[in-house]
Amino acid sequence: MSRFLIFIIWMALTIPCSSQQSYSPDYMLPTLFNDDGDDFVVIAHRGASAYFPENTMAAFKGALEMNAEMIELDVMLSKDGVPVVFHDAVLEDHTNGSGELSDYTLDELKQLDAGSWFSKEFAGEKIPTLEQVLAFARGKIALNIEIKTEAVSDEVKGGVEEKSLALVKEYGMQDHVLFSSFDYRAITHLKQLDPSIPAALLYNNRSSNKLLPSQLVSQYKADAFNCSYQQLNRKRLRDIRLNSIPVFVYTVNQKRRMKKLVQLGVSGIFSDKPDLLRQVAEKVREK
Repeated sequence: MSRFLIFIIWMALTIPCSSQQSYSPDYMLPTLFNDDGDDFVVIAHRGASAYFPENTMAAFKGALEMNAEMIELDVMLSKDGVPVVFHDAVLEDHTNGSGELSDYTLDELKQLDAGSWFSKEFAGEKIPTLEQVLAFARGKIALNIEIKTEAVSDEVKGGVEEKSLALVKEYGMQDHVLFSSFDYRAITHLKQLDPSIPAALLYNNRSSNKLLPSQLVSQYKADAFNCSYQQLNRKRLRDIRLNSIPVFVYTVNQKRRMKKLVQLGVSGIFSDKPDLLRQVAEKVREK
């Protein structure tokens, strides 16, 4: 038995848990278009990225077809300041380009192949803009928009946060989006721009100064706490429960790990396999 499973079993025995988490009304979460009513969110990590090239329209369409309740995606800025959907600071691993994404204009990025690295079947897939994804998702599926640290600056006006938020509002998706970032400046900026926009802290050990989730969420006026399954230790989980904080856990692709976390009552899980996660969550709910 893995250390993680032993730890999860121990937590389940020592910390009272419920399959349905009750949140404080102080926290604002996005409304789901296809909510199945179980208080658990199936989140497609970079789309259905186990089956499609990550952060592409193919991956997002696949996630919708697999009945994911939310799509997670990453936002960077092109050289000419356009929010584009891509995870890495450099292009080599997931396109046929090279160098830093921020050195390319949008027109230059559109020339790159973002699918062949995954499979010849997806040759010709492009790096989408955030606007493209919002146009696709509108009226269909909620989004978790992660603002990448590489795109964040100290400036609030004209930054990636303001540009992304403006697009979200242009497409009427402000009630269906959860922003997140490992860079806590991004959360601060978003809440300065619009205190009502849902935003989650992505736990950053270096920036957190050993503070508990409740202290961090309070300090940055966040609405949720996102972390890896390794970071969801007993102390943090107890603090999260005592303060009724929504918690979303990444990136979980193993069936047994999914089951244990769902049983612990986490708010949602990011997975490259949203189809598998939905199956596991449904089986847990049936029991």
